[in-house]
Amino acid sequence: MDYAFLGRSGLKVSRVCLGTYNFGLHTDEAEAFRIMDTALDAGINFFDTANHYPDFVHCGRSESIIGRWFAQGGGRREKVVLATKVYQPMMDPADGPNNDGGMSKYKLHRHVEGSLRRLGTDYIELYQMHHVDHRTPWEEIWEGFQVLVYQGRIGYVGSSNFAGWHLAMAQGHARARNFMGLVSEQHRYSLLCRLPELEVLPAAKALGIGVLAYSPLGGGVLSGHALNPPKGSRVGDGAWVQHLRGPLEAFAALCRDIGRPEPDVALGWALSHPAMTSVVIGPRTVEQVTGALGCLTVKLDEAAVKRINEVFPGPGGSAPEAYAW
Repeated sequence: MDYAFLGRSGLKVSRVCLGTYNFGLHTDEAEAFRIMDTALDAGINFFDTANHYPDFVHCGRSESIIGRWFAQGGGRREKVVLATKVYQPMMDPADGPNNDGGMSKYKLHRHVEGSLRRLGTDYIELYQMHHVDHRTPWEEIWEGFQVLVYQGRIGYVGSSNFAGWHLAMAQGHARARNFMGLVSEQHRYSLLCRLPELEVLPAAKALGIGVLAYSPLGGGVLSGHALNPPKGSRVGDGAWVQHLRGPLEAFAALCRDIGRPEPDVALGWALSHPAMTSVVIGPRTVEQVTGALGCLTVKLDEAAVKRINEVFPGPGGSAPEAYAW
C-alpha cells in the first residue's frame, strides 16, 4: 500500500480509501465485515462514511455496521483513520425544523453525538462537511468545528462538493480565527467527470487541501463491464452507457494495448493528479476491494495520457487559461 499526507496535515492515509456507501443496503453486514477485514489486511487505513449512509430511509446504518466491526476488537479501531460526514437530514423527528441540510452549530453538535454513538468510538479523525451551507455564516461553522476539535471529538475538518471559491472562502475565514481549517475536499472526479480540473483541483493544491476522488469509476461505467454487464451487476447498458459506447470501446482498446485492466487505468489516472491524496472506492464485495489495488502500480507514459485525453477530453486545463488567453 502507498500512503500520502492528508493535505498539509501531518496525518498519513492510504492512497486507496474504503468508501462504505453500500454497507447496509447493497452489501449486508457479514460481507461488509469481510470487506473491512480485507481492506485493513491490504494496508488500507482510511475508511470513509457519512451519517446518513446508505440512504435517507436507513440513515446511520453504515456507521452502525462499522461500529459493530470495531467492537470485535483486535486493534481495528486503532488502525483506522476514520472519516464521516455531516450536513444531510437524518430524518429524526426530534430535529424538527432543523432537519434540513445545513452546518449550524446545533446540527454539528447534535449530529456528531449520533455518529460517535453509532460508530462506537469517542473520536473521529476527519469530520467532513457533506455540502456547502449557503445560509449559515462561516463564523458559526468554524466556531462549531473548533469546539469539537478542542473537545477532542474530532481531529481534522474536511469538505465535500465544494467549488474552488468555497474552498478559498472557508480557508480565509479559518485563518482569521487562527484555525487550521480544511485539510481535505472530497469531490466527484473521474475520466467521465473532469470539470474539477478547471478550478477545484488547482485551488485545493494551492491551499494545501488534499483531494479525495469519489466515484472515480464513474459509478461503475469505467469498470470494464458497462457494455456487457455480468448478471447481478448494477451497471446496466442503458441510454447513458450506450451514448458512451464509442469512448468506452476506445478506452478498452487503450487498456488492452498497455496490458492493464480498465479499472486499474481509470483509478490510476485519477490518482496521478498532483492534487490527489486518495481515490475512494465503494466496493460491494471483497473481490472489488482486492481488484482496486492494482491502480497503485499503474504508470501512464505521455503517449498513454495523450490517448486518454483524446478519448475523454477534459475542460482544456485550469481556469482561466482553459477558456481565455
